[in-house]
Amino acid sequence: MLQLPATMTHEVAPACLSELRDGLQHEAATVVVDGERLQRFDSSALAVLLELRRECAKAGKMFAVQKLPARLRDLAALYGIDALLKPA
Repeated sequence: MLQLPATMTHEVAPACLSELRDGLQHEAATVVVDGERLQRFDSSALAVLLELRRECAKAGKMFAVQKLPARLRDLAALYGIDALLKPA
């Protein structure tokens, strides 16, 4: 399972994405991203999640999320991408 950090804003998103991308190779057929620790974020968090989803698809792996903050789910719904972030 991949863990999101406590903060994922525009300033740290590239580094977070790099770390999460590195972790994909060690994950099973279904990659679960846990957002329980995520407290401070902006729309960059959604961009990171969507990129991870694309990377999983390229690797032939399923992608799911769990414990995303309600505000992040609301933001995903506002952008019309909530269906792309399937719960685990």
